[in-house]
Amino acid sequence: MQNAIPCLLMRGGTSKGTYFLAADLPADAAARDHALLGIMGSPDKRQIDGLGGAHPLTSKVAVIKKSTRPGVDVDYLFLQVFVDEAKVSSSQNCGNILAGVGPFAIEKGLVQANDGETLVTVYMENTDSIAKQRILTPGGQVQYAGTAAIDGVPGTHAPIMIEFVDVAGSSCGALFPTGNFVDVVNGLKVTLVDNGMPVVMIDARDLGLAGDESIAALEGNADLKKTIEALRLACGPLMNLGDVADQTVPKMTIVSAPKNGGLLNTRSFIPHRVHDAVGVLAAASVATAANIPGAVGHNLANIPSGQRRMCEVEHPTGSMGVEVELDADPKVLVPKSTSIMRTARLLMAGVAYYLG
Repeated sequence: MQNAIPCLLMRGGTSKGTYFLAADLPADAAARDHALLGIMGSPDKRQIDGLGGAHPLTSKVAVIKKSTRPGVDVDYLFLQVFVDEAKVSSSQNCGNILAGVGPFAIEKGLVQANDGETLVTVYMENTDSIAKQRILTPGGQVQYAGTAAIDGVPGTHAPIMIEFVDVAGSSCGALFPTGNFVDVVNGLKVTLVDNGMPVVMIDARDLGLAGDESIAALEGNADLKKTIEALRLACGPLMNLGDVADQTVPKMTIVSAPKNGGLLNTRSFIPHRVHDAVGVLAAASVATAANIPGAVGHNLANIPSGQRRMCEVEHPTGSMGVEVELDADPKVLVPKSTSIMRTARLLMAGVAYYLG
């Protein structure tokens, strides 16, 4: 028999996924994951028998519930559904899918919208951290149309400003989990950083790359992929993540000098496919590290001035603006806040089915 679960299909930033109320999914984690694999159509490289889009960026899930935490509106759990493996991972957060959490919460009545703009405070379960979203809600309804554009998404939409609060070290225990700005791992100089997403930064030149290679060229380079994966597995324990063989973190980000006046140019393995753009929280980690002398990429970066800095992290389809507010004390490395503008759109509301 087929089982039915209500859901919304939404684009969040440069990702797409299914959004569920936690109460509508099985309470048992194994049963929940079984349902999600069936709904998304995994394991199958085409996900032909489900809602997944045959790519990690379109095989994502948000699970949301009204929060009981003081000052918090909703709790958000992100789940990455693997495409061609029967795996569901909660080991990372997703800032793109996060962009749809506030609109979902309003659409589902978890948050009462104001006339004009509504602030939604989200507790991110994966990383035990807080994000604040400002959503346009004229007449108490979510506005999706607008003039804001983000690279990697066609057209324009209403802006959603997201401020990340206390995300430094949320997965690894510290902004720089090894205590170093640079480490040498497998003979390569790397920066291990976590400002909301565990990221390993590598200078493209150390891999024999220019840094502006196409996604197809990078994914077709078998030797490079072996090197990147071996490096990822070695960096996992150093970042307090343990054995990461079955995890989707850390993200492996190749950096090079900016091509279009931004902070840095990037190519991100997520971890086995190359991101069409760059993850929201990965961009936050890269932008934070690049501003610190001694970190990989700092000597290549176009560093903005001022305590509050808009850093454009370049990627294969454009750039992502990350506003980093530094502490007034230059000895304090953890930024006071990190904010990013995203957009989201409700694509479909209905019922998803899976075989029991």
